[in-house]
Amino acid sequence: MERILYIPFDHLHRHYGVLAKADPKTDLVVMVESARMTTGSKWHKTRLFFMISAARHFAAELESAGFTVIYKQAATTIDGLSELPKNYAALPIICAQPSSHRQGASLKEFGVEFVENDFFLTPRELFSQWALTQKNFLMESFYRAQRVRLNVLVENGKPVSGQWNFDKDNRLPPRKNHTYPQYLTHTYDEIDNEVALQLGIEVPVEWATTRAGALRALRNFIENHFAEFGPYEDAMTTDNWALNHSLLSPYINVGLLHPSEVVEAAVNKFEDGSIPISSAEGFIRQLIGWREYINGMYWHLGPDYAQLNHLNAKRKLLPLFKDSTKTQMNCLKHIVSDIEDRAWVHHIPRLMVLSNLALIAGVNPQEFLDWMRSAFIDASDWVMVPNVIGMGVHADGGQMMTKPYAAAGAYISRMSNYCKPCKYDPKKRTGDDACPFTTLYWDFLERHRAEFAGNHRMAQQLAGIDRLSDLEEVQTRARALLAGLEKGTI
Repeated sequence: MERILYIPFDHLHRHYGVLAKADPKTDLVVMVESARMTTGSKWHKTRLFFMISAARHFAAELESAGFTVIYKQAATTIDGLSELPKNYAALPIICAQPSSHRQGASLKEFGVEFVENDFFLTPRELFSQWALTQKNFLMESFYRAQRVRLNVLVENGKPVSGQWNFDKDNRLPPRKNHTYPQYLTHTYDEIDNEVALQLGIEVPVEWATTRAGALRALRNFIENHFAEFGPYEDAMTTDNWALNHSLLSPYINVGLLHPSEVVEAAVNKFEDGSIPISSAEGFIRQLIGWREYINGMYWHLGPDYAQLNHLNAKRKLLPLFKDSTKTQMNCLKHIVSDIEDRAWVHHIPRLMVLSNLALIAGVNPQEFLDWMRSAFIDASDWVMVPNVIGMGVHADGGQMMTKPYAAAGAYISRMSNYCKPCKYDPKKRTGDDACPFTTLYWDFLERHRAEFAGNHRMAQQLAGIDRLSDLEEVQTRARALLAGLEKGTI
């Protein structure tokens, strides 16, 4: 053997990363299952199952392809690399650029050499070149440049159908009594059973753990869900846990699918005439726009970004985030229950319910970030740090987003069916049955009025405070709500 190729658990693709030019005759593949993954009690068991089982399947597939694979269980990744047989000690260790600051620093210190991480469509250096030319980091500007650079849904540099963004068309509430297409349940094998037994859980059949299963999930989305994805992508409902969302982010984030093949499948389906532009553009924007932008910002903003707390939020993580029985709010009860069951909800519950509550309740950003990282099946560090610190709780003071994503109960009522059976009324801001989101929204604006006074995008909301005749009652109700949320009784 001439080289050791180290494969992190989110680089599981034979044709990308360090494996792109690998040779079974000269390259030894090493994978390390660290105790931090398997024994860390905070990690959602479904997330652990998916990561570990996918990695073990991938190791087996590489062995079937002729590679010599050492799959180690060790206390840490570095311990696993240190414990390789002595006859390999002199070999260079090569890895594609890791996906987190922490892992990159530890591997670099150990002497690992890096090749470019091509599990994204935008090299880090290219994103940095874009970011350094911007007065502010508008995702829309990046996205439009991506469309042209990647030649996706453009003709002669112009957007197909005449406009870049159909976001305004993709904000419909859920339909009543609608039957959604079925999502796949996946068969499982000996490896899946072994991992589930190790973790003490039943195999979560909603998620595939092989590339073949990921490709089936891609085909199912393209054929059965893609057409109606766009208009209803922001909708929330108790009738269906996934609606028409793709459920592909876990597979893309660990490498079982590459974003280029997902984009290609979406464009091909659109070009055959069966997919409306609102769905095609909305889905592709998430892939080549938002996903690439978030990863680029993670690296551009640096490792200290995760510790920002611009609004000085100090409240401990609320009990309801970890236990759906600790709230009487119907929206939170259903959303957190879905997370408990499957380690997944789509982007609007994450942003406009979970993060919104953390923001307006003043939950410490780092505690909320740690919970989000541990709870979701697709929660890579690069995903959660910018999404939570920048977008979700405005802890960066506006470096990413020009205003905080704070909203009252009216938004949740408009975009979901959560509110009608709930004991709390989204139209009320005071009284025992006032929606906590509505009360805390106005209290949040008043608490941070001085902070947002110079933000023109907040002018309308701040002007609304002056029209409140019951502001003192709102503040009194907010204090009671916050105390109840801390106890898990609201």
